[in-house]
Amino acid sequence: MVYPILITGASRGLGKSLAIELSKKFHVIAVARTTGGLEALDDQIKRKGGKATLAPIDLTDINAVRHLCKMIYDRWGGLHLWAHCAIHAAPLAPANFIAERDWEKSIKLNITSTGFLITNLAPLLGQAGTALFFEDKFSGQKFFGSYGSTKAAQILLATSWQNETVNTGPKIKILSPAPMPTATRGRFFPGEDREALSSCEVEAKCIVSELGFK
Repeated sequence: MVYPILITGASRGLGKSLAIELSKKFHVIAVARTTGGLEALDDQIKRKGGKATLAPIDLTDINAVRHLCKMIYDRWGGLHLWAHCAIHAAPLAPANFIAERDWEKSIKLNITSTGFLITNLAPLLGQAGTALFFEDKFSGQKFFGSYGSTKAAQILLATSWQNETVNTGPKIKILSPAPMPTATRGRFFPGEDREALSSCEVEAKCIVSELGFK
């Protein structure tokens, strides 16, 4: 049996493009908070002949994550890949002006829920599965205190897991895609020439190729 692929943060941007690309060969479990975004994704996957299971949940809801993992185990028994694309991108602000609400949301989704997902998804990935994380270069840059620091913490957590599982699995991959014209990047750099950026579709194809899923 070929296990499915789980994509957290699948309703837009790179997560959406990865879901579409991977659905050509795998059943995709698409997770996001927005039902409308997931339904639009499902329509695109179906048009290309693929299949998806939609899971409109809040990843900071521990019980919802537990229920999702139990559903995956009961139906499939495991996962082939988990691609973690979900992120809270707080508005840019000087470190001494970060809003308390933005700080709390950044910590909750970018760090706390990532750790909880690792704990619950590791048994489903087993020794042969792969967990995929994405880093960027914003950590430490001015005005990126909330997003950059919590994203860096997420990647350091993934790096620790990567070093711990070298001989036991699952495989942990941390990739750095080229800049893409996502909604998040648009908020960070509103005046940027978006035509000069790579596309989410191109980067998704590169990632799938790097994973050996051609």
